[in-house]
Amino acid sequence: MIKYIGSKRALLPEVLRCVGALAPPGAIVADLFSGSARVGRALKQAGYRVVANDHTSFAHVLATGLVQADSDRWAEKAARILADLSRLPGRAGYVTETFCIRARFFQPQNGERIDAIRDAIEAMSPEPELKAILLTALIQAADRVDSTAGLQMAYMKQWAPRANNPLELRLPPLLPRPASGGSIAICAQAETVAASIEADIAYLDPPYNQHSYLANYHVWETLVRWDAPEPYGIACKRSDVRERKSAFNSRRTILAALTGVLDALRCRAVVLSFNDEGFLDRDTLETLLRERGEVEVFERPHGRYVGAKIGIYDPQGRKVGKVGHLRNTEFLYVLRRTRGAE
Repeated sequence: MIKYIGSKRALLPEVLRCVGALAPPGAIVADLFSGSARVGRALKQAGYRVVANDHTSFAHVLATGLVQADSDRWAEKAARILADLSRLPGRAGYVTETFCIRARFFQPQNGERIDAIRDAIEAMSPEPELKAILLTALIQAADRVDSTAGLQMAYMKQWAPRANNPLELRLPPLLPRPASGGSIAICAQAETVAASIEADIAYLDPPYNQHSYLANYHVWETLVRWDAPEPYGIACKRSDVRERKSAFNSRRTILAALTGVLDALRCRAVVLSFNDEGFLDRDTLETLLRERGEVEVFERPHGRYVGAKIGIYDPQGRKVGKVGHLRNTEFLYVLRRTRGAE
């Protein structure tokens, strides 16, 4: 799985416990902010049917490849194609020029291989699920050899040791289809999806502060869209990062956005993930949820992402800020709805 700020890897046991207390395997769980697809994949592995949604193209690909696609259908074919793609010689293109020369996210030899493999995937026009698996494999391979602290807002001043490793394509960790049925991946705004689906439980892990996932992972968005956008800034971000804003990344609009999703949902229970660095505090969230039913809150201390531990630097590599704190508190709010569930 890719490095991802806000990843719920350490919280997966608690998330699965909360979901399991609300409904048995076989139930439908809507993961409306699927991100890296780590939670959606874990839910599928536990036997749930998952509706995984995210508004970014790269997250939709990850959800399609890791949640919707089933290993019993695609693993053998995808493995053969990945083996063929692994033998392609590198060929410099957009990734090499933009993310190896103008910026330094990858060593040029790996950038050339990314370019060649991505062009080949596009040329073969595979079925959507198969394409998502291949792109997921390429994203994961690139993530293993990048030179960042986990975010694509900047790259390391000196090459990270892993950046010197050769790019290696591996079959993503696909799962078989649960006996209860298949899962699906959607690419849309959360409120739109919430109003259009039937689910037993909704798992919500929205952005909760100013950090935009599109800006943080713009390289993956470009790798998936393959649209050669005009880059800007030292990090060579996509030009549309400036326009594709989420209401959840604004202190002024996040409460209305979350309220809209909750009002649109038609399910009997909600598990909401948030932390104490978010724009909404615990009292506000509990008040919002208690208007709709019974609420339990679980909390856990958690280390901050590695970039926060390193410190704050200017474009010339000079340290210009101090780390405020190294740990935060993660919250899981469990809502059993008694009002507004229909």
